Amino acid sequence: MKKYIWLALLVSFFSLGLNIAQAREKNFWQINPPAKINDKTFVNPAWDSMDGAPASQLIVRAVALKVAFVYVGPVGDGGWTFQHEQARRKLMQAYPTNVMTTYITNVPESAEASKVFRKLVADGYELIFATTFGYMDSLHAVAKEFPQVKFEHATGYKAARNIGLYSSRTYEGAYLSGVIAGGMTKTNLIGVVGAIPIPEVIANINAYTMGARSVNPLITTRVAWVNSWYNPPLEAQATKNLINAGVDILLQTTDSNAVLQTAENMGVRAFGWDSDMTAYAPKAHLGSAIIDWSPYYIKTVRDMLAGNWASRNSWWGIKEGAIDMVSIADDVPDETKMRIDEIKTGLKAGTFNIWKGPITGQDGKEILAKDAVGDDKFLSGVNFYVKGVEGKIPGGDKK
Repeated sequence: MKKYIWLALLVSFFSLGLNIAQAREKNFWQINPPAKINDKTFVNPAWDSMDGAPASQLIVRAVALKVAFVYVGPVGDGGWTFQHEQARRKLMQAYPTNVMTTYITNVPESAEASKVFRKLVADGYELIFATTFGYMDSLHAVAKEFPQVKFEHATGYKAARNIGLYSSRTYEGAYLSGVIAGGMTKTNLIGVVGAIPIPEVIANINAYTMGARSVNPLITTRVAWVNSWYNPPLEAQATKNLINAGVDILLQTTDSNAVLQTAENMGVRAFGWDSDMTAYAPKAHLGSAIIDWSPYYIKTVRDMLAGNWASRNSWWGIKEGAIDMVSIADDVPDETKMRIDEIKTGLKAGTFNIWKGPITGQDGKEILAKDAVGDDKFLSGVNFYVKGVEGKIPGGDKK
């Protein structure tokens, strides 16, 4: 009799536990709704692999490493934020059972970002990726308050004990774009729609120009600044202005596909930026300089899981699989494609350096002497145009 009583109790206990777990799974999204930060910004609990997963996995996931991504734009921008989001998804595929992620979109580069970082800390996130330059001051203020939380800042330059820095060598993709542009332009006037005049963006403009002039020394680059990372109407108008001024090939450092689509509508050529943008404007598309953030995200999370995370300044490029030139148009000459492959091979092997002198500034003064090489410190302070770039850097005349 006692045996049957104990068996009944065991079955009841198991059923109760299963019901609780199933109820927890069923009500997960009700208990954890997307949290509204402001009219445009939402927290998305991106527990991707939980869709349709059994309750037992949910219980295991309750102790997962919690990782957050803060985005400056929408995940559908087709460029910068889109690529970060693709990398987050690859991260979840790499760690399907012991990592939980969330992302927040459209977080402005202002004090508003501090509220987002604090909310993530309050929600128990242990590793937070801040994916744009302008979060720097807000990030440091919050990081000081919560030394137990680890932060990673994309394209920043201020590290701390609990803040790591990471960036991609986007200038490599810009240089390769320039090599193609130099062989394809008919007007010898190429253009760039510039986002915000920080050293990273200025270095991209310079690299694009140097790549083009390595093929065709007669090339001039014209820049139209929009002072925004993501503003499709402004990007489109800036593109129109450049084309109307005679530019026939365009690069962008902004995040949307507006430049490429406008180029196609007006009958000129352009490059995809950050992601493969071929599908947006296949006739105009010459190639896409892409970023793959997933190798860095997977490594950083692996370090966290192993207890090996440390504040570092990581700058990854073609060598590490973070940068590439893809989907080069069929009409690009074979000799140009071969040159692209040679440069990529050299960048991987360390035998080719984009920033090897002589490099001359826009004003004709020597920036780097023959055989001198600009290191990462040099690149972090680029505030000049090289020879071949027209116009002035916004704010460049201010001390």
